[in-house]
Amino acid sequence: MDTAATGLTFRDATDADVDDLVVLIESAYRGDSSRTGWTTEADILEGQRTDPEGVRAVIKSPDSRLLTVERDGTVVACCQLEHRGDHAYFGMFAVSPTLQGAGLGKVIIAEAERFASETWGVKEMHMTVISAREDLIAWYERRGYRRTGKMTPFPYGDERFGIPQRDDLQFELLVKPLA
Repeated sequence: MDTAATGLTFRDATDADVDDLVVLIESAYRGDSSRTGWTTEADILEGQRTDPEGVRAVIKSPDSRLLTVERDGTVVACCQLEHRGDHAYFGMFAVSPTLQGAGLGKVIIAEAERFASETWGVKEMHMTVISAREDLIAWYERRGYRRTGKMTPFPYGDERFGIPQRDDLQFELLVKPLA
């Protein structure tokens, strides 16, 4: 039995979840709390990862859903899924830092892929990852994602996405075929 999946509830986020989701996402990506987990952006970005408006926009978007994962009534993870024609986009993936490394992320990404394939009929999942995050990219590669080499610039100067601590940040597109 997969103990990582034990007691999990998957559901769409609502406006009532916005504050909890912002706290979760911030804790998984930035600041000292993110260092509790196995991967963090804290060394390359400071400032915020998202804000209530950003989370609310994902919840309200007609082609998007913010999959929220609870255990014992507490939000422990989330991810964005967006239908983009022939593929789905996977983003805003956060697992509580204290629960990282126990297999929860594998369970969530598999559920996201299943949903996108079955509900939207898409054949691929796309995501963008900061290319400097080699440990995270390697984790996605172990899940079947491949690096494309297609890069997009980091939005330097827009503090809604954080305050870069390096001048070489860019996003790389990762792609996975879905069954």
